[in-house]
Amino acid sequence: MSRIGKKPIAVPAGVTVEIGDGEVVVKGKGSELRQPFNKDMTIREADGMIVVERPSDRKDHRALHGLYRALIANMVTGVSDGFTRTLDLVGYRVQAQGKGINLQIGYSHPVVIEPMDGVAFEVEGNNRIHIRGTDKQIVGEMAARIRRLRPPDAYKGKGIRYLGERITLKAGKSGARGAA
Repeated sequence: MSRIGKKPIAVPAGVTVEIGDGEVVVKGKGSELRQPFNKDMTIREADGMIVVERPSDRKDHRALHGLYRALIANMVTGVSDGFTRTLDLVGYRVQAQGKGINLQIGYSHPVVIEPMDGVAFEVEGNNRIHIRGTDKQIVGEMAARIRRLRPPDAYKGKGIRYLGERITLKAGKSGARGAA
């Protein structure tokens, strides 16, 4: 049994959910998110709650049950509160440049990144980036693309990392000192 799939999703005030033929549309605060779903699954709204039901206990139905419940819950959270991923630049700098950002990350040229649709950048200081948006998948993808440009180094700790990410530093070569 999917414990995630059984939980109903509370719809906050100001958010509307339209369940159409094979698609769920969630609207709120000037944004709209759409998610197609498998026709086998039943999604209904009752008493300000959204409930996802499956037709049988087949393996694929059990997998889709929890998946669609989580996707719809993320849509509701996204249009009501939004999502934020924060990146820290250790040893490098960032500047806002229009809607995009300009990264100086150790290359011979600055790297300019433009945001994907539905994503906004906010630069704090010269080494922190806040990525904000309504779609959790797009916010996470944008953060991963930026981090991929210069992942944290295991020896010095320099690089782009998520806020709160801990990097275990490796010991450098120190064998030559003791061999004298």
